[in-house]
This record gives sequence, structure tokens and C-alpha cells, in this order.
Amino acid sequence: MDPALLDIAEVARRSGLAPSALRFYEKKGLITATARNGLRRTYHPDVLERLGLVTCARSAGFSVAEIGRFLSARADDPELRVRMAAKARALDEQIDQLTRLRDGLRHVAVCDHEPIVECPDFKGAIGNVSAAKPVPDGSS
Repeated sequence: MDPALLDIAEVARRSGLAPSALRFYEKKGLITATARNGLRRTYHPDVLERLGLVTCARSAGFSVAEIGRFLSARADDPELRVRMAAKARALDEQIDQLTRLRDGLRHVAVCDHEPIVECPDFKGAIGNVSAAKPVPDGSS
């Protein structure tokens, strides 16, 4: 085995993902095993960067299918640009909501209003946080 290659256990350890997740992402085409060491998959170290992107996108609400389309898209794909712009707008809205929630929680941490949830400052911040809206994927 090439000493530069990482076996699945090492990739799992470094990425924080379970080996089953790595096998799933491989099955879905998000990552590719370089070779096998016996029955164990091995990966080029660059797979850690790709997994970082996948993990970040998943935490932002991207589906595995969306990530797959993004990873295989070409720069001249106009549909991709429309979908990514819509995702960026939705993420901006989510960031705004979470920022207001964070600020409200910071206030509650030092507030002495009884009951805390009736604090006008807290209610003002949280009242502006609308119900979570689904992030459009552009596939409709």
C-alpha cells in the first residue's frame, strides 16, 4: 500500500465521520476510494478536504443529491448558478434568524426579568425569528 494513502479507519478518525458514512458517501459518488488494502478501502489524503466540504454543506442543509450535483457541476452550468444563488439567499435568512436567536439568548443569560421568556427585549428579538423555512433546492 502507498504510505501516502489513508485507510478508511484513519479517514474516519480524522474526519470525525463513521466508516459507514464514508461508505455511503462513496456509494453516492461524493468521494472515491483510491485502492484497497485487503478488504479495507484506502483514500488519497485529499479526500479529507472533500469531506470537509460535504460536512459543511450537510450542516447548511444541503441534501446528498444537491452536494453530488454541485461536485459534478461545470462552471458553465446556468442551472447550478441559479440553485446556488437561491441557497445563498436562504442561508443568509437562516443566519439572520440564528443571529437574532443568539442575541436573545445572550440577553436571557443576564436578564433578571420574571419570567425570563416574558422579557420585552427577549420577546422582541425572538419575535422576529420566523418559523424555519425550507431551503429551496432549485429542483422544482
